[in-house]
Amino acid sequence: VAADEGILHASGSGVPPVTKDYCIIYNSNWISLPNSLDNASFSTLENLTSTVLCNSSEVPSGLMKDKAVVVMRGNCTFLEKARIAQRSGAKMLLIASKPRLSPLSDNKTGFEDVTIPVALIRYNDIVDMQLTLGNEVNVTLYSPPLPEFDYSMVVIFLIAVFTVALGGYWSGVAELENLKAIVSPGERETRRKKEENVTFTPVTVILFVVICCVMLVLLYFFYKWLVYVIISVFCLASAMSLYNCLAALIGEIPFGQCRIACCNKSIEVRLIFLAVFCIAAAVVWAVFRNEDRWAWILQDILGVAFCLNFIKTLKMPNFKSCVILLGLLLLYDVFFVFITPFITKNGASIMVEVAAGPFGNSEKLPVVIRVPRLEYSASTLCDMPFSLLGFGDIIVPGLLVAYCRRFDVQTGSSSVYYISCTIAYAIGMVLTFIVLALMKMGQPALLYLVPCTLITSSLVAWRRKEMKKFWKGSSYQVGWMP
Repeated sequence: VAADEGILHASGSGVPPVTKDYCIIYNSNWISLPNSLDNASFSTLENLTSTVLCNSSEVPSGLMKDKAVVVMRGNCTFLEKARIAQRSGAKMLLIASKPRLSPLSDNKTGFEDVTIPVALIRYNDIVDMQLTLGNEVNVTLYSPPLPEFDYSMVVIFLIAVFTVALGGYWSGVAELENLKAIVSPGERETRRKKEENVTFTPVTVILFVVICCVMLVLLYFFYKWLVYVIISVFCLASAMSLYNCLAALIGEIPFGQCRIACCNKSIEVRLIFLAVFCIAAAVVWAVFRNEDRWAWILQDILGVAFCLNFIKTLKMPNFKSCVILLGLLLLYDVFFVFITPFITKNGASIMVEVAAGPFGNSEKLPVVIRVPRLEYSASTLCDMPFSLLGFGDIIVPGLLVAYCRRFDVQTGSSSVYYISCTIAYAIGMVLTFIVLALMKMGQPALLYLVPCTLITSSLVAWRRKEMKKFWKGSSYQVGWMP
């Protein structure tokens, strides 16, 4: 049974009339809708949400004549409601639903005589329609074609490539500073401890992936509680990350370096103001996170800072660890997107359900870069007003790009690994968007990013006859020897 998204275009009775669009779900096997407002005809809306319209005696005679009727969902099938509405002279039937909108899946056998449009609409939208447009509302239905490409993907692409490239470059700068540092026994030991705290080994890589799997499953079953834990962790981590990113920039400015003493330590005043600013940014996002008009900008800024700090701080010791991490997370991504629909009761993937908020939960996980769709369509109203890219699709390949950059610094290879891996990431993103446009469904981006970056890095190392060294890591990265 096919189910399609469409648009209900509502117009008030004011001068000039106020209009607003709402999401509907309809079945294209039952009725076809015009693809634009040019061919659409309007009907006056009759609000009968006090009834479920399972019996013709529920509605006074003549009340539905030539009207677009909206009734509540429940107690009988959609097409039984439609047959009663059509027999009463209605021009259109809208069925208001308080739960999450679902496909219209009634069997049409025995109801071939039903010719009026039947659509499912959110009950909250009916309430909003009355508040926004008044009691006299004219409505029509149409279903514009889904755009082949949305230019918000270009913005997503630029953000992702910029973050990966900058994160890798920043990691290389930190590596260069380590190499140039004056090596003394005390400083060498301090640096060794620091590196162990932030370096992924093969064992910690496997443990990290297991934790990711467990966390995703827990989110699926206990989403409405854990989502607030994730929001709190994101606020804390993103504020710290934004501080680290901006502090690195401020450190290059030779002004405003006055200090104040506190607890036998001195700290720059500008860093205190910076910390307050970063905390305030995270708090403002937390308070207004559901404000779609502008909160996405703040979430993206905090998200980019989080990804940059993660890529710079967590270091892969060698290409072997990169292969294990990226390979396992590729399997993780594919399994939870493509395999879990065969396991779950509703046939939806765990990854997609968690990203969208299971069971219609209004709170969303702040683990994605969000950009509003620039091409108007029914999907913009119904469920996907934003183009999304998960932080993992930036961080995971970004760790490989950062390793390539550090390897360039350690071997003096003129950034060849870093540049080639960054270009491979960009190609992988383009490939992801092409498949997304062709298949019209969400894709696990790592399915395309991981092969592109790993194969490219391997080919560069093989061509330069440095595969053994690239695989095991340099002696500096693994551990200093006196």
